[in-house]
Amino acid sequence: MTEQETALRELLTKGTDASFLREMIGFAAERLMELEVGGLTGAGHGERSPDRLVQRNGYRQRDWQTRAGTVELRIPKLRRGSYFPCFLEPRRTAEKALVAVIQEAYVHGVSTRAVDDLVQAMGGSGVSKNQVSRLCAELDQRVGAFLSRPIEGEWPYLWLDATYVRVRQAGRIVSVAATIAVAVNSDRRREVLGMATGVSEAETFWTDFLRSLARRGLRGVKLVIADAHEGLKAAVRRVLHATSQRCRVHFTRNALAHAGKGHRRLVSAWIGTAFAEPDASPGTRPRST
Repeated sequence: MTEQETALRELLTKGTDASFLREMIGFAAERLMELEVGGLTGAGHGERSPDRLVQRNGYRQRDWQTRAGTVELRIPKLRRGSYFPCFLEPRRTAEKALVAVIQEAYVHGVSTRAVDDLVQAMGGSGVSKNQVSRLCAELDQRVGAFLSRPIEGEWPYLWLDATYVRVRQAGRIVSVAATIAVAVNSDRRREVLGMATGVSEAETFWTDFLRSLARRGLRGVKLVIADAHEGLKAAVRRVLHATSQRCRVHFTRNALAHAGKGHRRLVSAWIGTAFAEPDASPGTRPRST
């Protein structure tokens, strides 16, 4: 896995929407199984065709352990012969390829080439370009629906973060900022609220991103946790009228950059001890003489 894929996965896992990622993995796996079985039977599910070679015979359940958790698969059964998905065979890199395609869908939509490569990695064969294109459209549609869903209720705490990934635009590979918004609502439930890409983390980009969340219903934000990017803080003040707090991870990273190599472990321990305190009293209590 490349460094940018790892960074993007870290962004996606900041929310508790791993269930959505599991659903997407299950959805794509189901579609690929249907394409494979359609090739074996000579006809699609429920299709009446004189070219049909064998009838289907329901499904059997199987759990698939993935990086996003356990995915429940419904594997098609045949009246004659047997079918076992190629991507479940040992030593297949299918899950890694599938997660990479879902990540691509999050960032800038799925390309037919990516899905074609996915089919090959999962051991599939006999899948036409039209079938690949339909699968691309279905993946994009489901991700788009998730990222544009209405935001209901109040979300007092909002986390904002970004990483840079390389994408293909107009035939060129360029670096873009992939941003994510994770929030906790009044019921203490945490969700990924939105994700977007931009040329850079300029104030105008953050402003547009936050306004898009507000249009979808984001309200009640009291505290925004993020890095110390001036453009981001200005956008938070302008759109959300909320207080900003520096993220502990970014604060620690910036502090360690000013420490000597031999002292970084000690400085990190001091910072960790300070953050572990329940309040500010240990740091403000007068020293005894």
